[in-house]
Amino acid sequence: MSDVPDRARVVIVGGGVVGCSVAYHLAKLGWTDVLLLERKRLTSGTTWHAAGLIGQLRATANLTRLAKYTTDLYTSLEEETGISTGFRQCGSISVALTEERREELLRSAAMARSFGVPVEELSPAEIAARYAPLNVEGVTGGVFLPSDGQGDPANIALALAKGARMRGATIREGVKVMGVARAGRRVMAVHWQDESGATGRIACDEVVNCAGMWGREVGRMMGTVVPLQACEHFYIVSEPIAGLGEMPVLRVPDECAYYKEDAGKMMLGAFEPRAKPWGMDGIPESFEFDQLPEDFDHFEPILEAAVQRMPMLAEAGIHTFFNGPESFTPDDAYLLGLAPEMDNVWVAAGFNSIGIQSAGGAGMALAQWMQDGEKPFDLGDVDIARMQPFQGNRQYLHDRATEVLGLLYADHFPYRQKATARGIRRSPVHHLLVERGAVMGEAAGWERANWFAASGQERAYRYSWGRQNWFDNAAAEHRALRAGVGLYDMSSFGKIRVEGPDAEAFLNHVCGADLSVPPGRVVYTQMLNDRGGIEADVTVTRLSETAYLMVTPAATRRADQTWLERHRGNRAVVVTDVTAAEAVFAVMGPQARDLMARVSPDDFSDAVHPFGQAREIEIGMGLARAHRLSYVGELGWEIYVSADMAAHVFERLLEAGAEVGLKLCGLHAMDSCRIEKAFRHFGHDITCEDHVIDAGLGFAVRTDKPGFIGRDAVLERRETGPQRRLVQFLLTDPEPLLYHNEPVLRDGEIVGHLTSGAYGHHLGGAVGLGYVPCPGETAAQVLASAYEIDVAGTRVPATAALRPLHDPGGARMK
Repeated sequence: MSDVPDRARVVIVGGGVVGCSVAYHLAKLGWTDVLLLERKRLTSGTTWHAAGLIGQLRATANLTRLAKYTTDLYTSLEEETGISTGFRQCGSISVALTEERREELLRSAAMARSFGVPVEELSPAEIAARYAPLNVEGVTGGVFLPSDGQGDPANIALALAKGARMRGATIREGVKVMGVARAGRRVMAVHWQDESGATGRIACDEVVNCAGMWGREVGRMMGTVVPLQACEHFYIVSEPIAGLGEMPVLRVPDECAYYKEDAGKMMLGAFEPRAKPWGMDGIPESFEFDQLPEDFDHFEPILEAAVQRMPMLAEAGIHTFFNGPESFTPDDAYLLGLAPEMDNVWVAAGFNSIGIQSAGGAGMALAQWMQDGEKPFDLGDVDIARMQPFQGNRQYLHDRATEVLGLLYADHFPYRQKATARGIRRSPVHHLLVERGAVMGEAAGWERANWFAASGQERAYRYSWGRQNWFDNAAAEHRALRAGVGLYDMSSFGKIRVEGPDAEAFLNHVCGADLSVPPGRVVYTQMLNDRGGIEADVTVTRLSETAYLMVTPAATRRADQTWLERHRGNRAVVVTDVTAAEAVFAVMGPQARDLMARVSPDDFSDAVHPFGQAREIEIGMGLARAHRLSYVGELGWEIYVSADMAAHVFERLLEAGAEVGLKLCGLHAMDSCRIEKAFRHFGHDITCEDHVIDAGLGFAVRTDKPGFIGRDAVLERRETGPQRRLVQFLLTDPEPLLYHNEPVLRDGEIVGHLTSGAYGHHLGGAVGLGYVPCPGETAAQVLASAYEIDVAGTRVPATAALRPLHDPGGARMK
């Protein structure tokens, strides 16, 4: 019978590298009552067969911070525990076979510089000199990251486990979690069974799902949705090759391949374009250090290209053909944090084949989050609260998994859309948009019109790092919003109804603005954390004495609702997702009033319907609610109409719009208009790590209102002044394009990076937003410097502004 405690502060489910890292970091923070349960043996699921590649550059600054932490941790772990991790910083080379991929690598190199990661850009000749076995035919360029490396996955996990034990954690192997006891939104106990058949119960305060490819089933057991799917993952290991020596890790993403020298042999791994989901009927109970059947036909195209790229593989025999399962998520980012459905169930799973290089940082971040009760820094890219409940659907996960594995090595073009598992959530006027040329994108499962194709034009994206095939379409839509009238469907935006006797007091507690306003008033506000960081960027409309409507981005609706629920306490309020109940149509542009007058008998003058007001209107033969506000910086209304009348109202707007030159617009045009107006985009320009004062949003916070979350931090920052400022940049050269993460140079030195970017069709150049550190400086001092933006290694001069470059006074929309 297993010696399993009957009580623990935290139970960690799963003994792979991630579970061991969470145990290690909790123990390091002083949690002595830590219990890790592994159903078989440590590392026996996925960790043992991982490739062990350890890279530092990730898609965002904070994920790069976590990856760099991982590298530092693995460097010191062997000395701490006495277990060899096999970690060595041999560097990595990524090569491009196309000009588009070369630009991607050059942009990633620029991003690395802004994140503080050492990087060198390489010509084909320089690549050949550093990696002699490589056939550089067709190679257009590459990058070298000297601080990347590789390690022994199983030993890294065992070293973390030993480090946890050394600090008092308990680890039990051969103990499977069979179920949990729940009370409301908490797990009270974990039920287990060991390999002898003995069973038991562990009372606990917290539980962490680190179950890897079993994470979805363990999540369901705990009342949570953990969207991940196991896929077959292939590599081969050659026979020993004489004189191979220590070499950098090599990635050839255009051939879906990576190469790693290991003990005188060469490993070739693949991220094939169409993956094979596995375990749809459940993972066998006996699974332990197992591999899946070979599928040479599936791997053969990768191998054929590899033999041409690395000719020595044609001479060396294959020592091992390996096929093992790894878990993948719908968006290729791992799942970390407090599960939205429960108050003490945490998740660290779905690592998309980068678990070894992510485990150290992920374990550290989750442990700190559990310790403090709030995220240590912005983790929005991996926070499990971004996932929608439907994404746990098995058919959805199967279909999406066929694509996302290969996307890791596909071209990471801007605006790239997923091709699989589409069409799940649709606006009530989806069919009307498609009939009129809409080219759809997807966010949180919602199909949304990103741009409208002209008659006879292909209705599909042609991706590039330059001007894509929809550039001129979005420019025309942008001009309509600026000079005429445009209509875009924003039904996907999240709508949360907060209702009850305590609704006003509750919203005044969680929001920075004053919500003690008359019915019909629309308030722009943020929900802040105790540090003054921005947890949500929303509008709140008072519908009645006891009811409010909060409108959020589609992608953050669930996270924002979860934040509300967790801070509700015992207040008499009900929080309800009503997103699907109403469609929303934005009528925007200088001629918006003219169009509204053609579809409604109501008065839309400034005197009757001023900016920031909402009221019931007649429209067509139906009823709606018109909110006067704008995310594009022009006169306009957002029309909220019940789903049953949405098609009718939309058709009437189109009919009347024909008389005033109405143009249907997509979200690309909306985004380019908002960045010209320097409106912030949540998740990019503003996050939980960005202080509301530094973000230039202090005007939306009322500190004369007592008792709201973050008030003290706002008062303190108002005393000290901003420590950095969010600056708007306009490139002086109209040709280059900006997306995000491009380095910002102030007087020749990198000081930060762009948080978002888009083309400003009205301003005549690419526009970006980015933070500039400025403790103790005035606004004038910040603007007195010379600024440049690094675009794929080329420094482009930029005009800097702290007030919007388009209509700085806001007269056009007011």
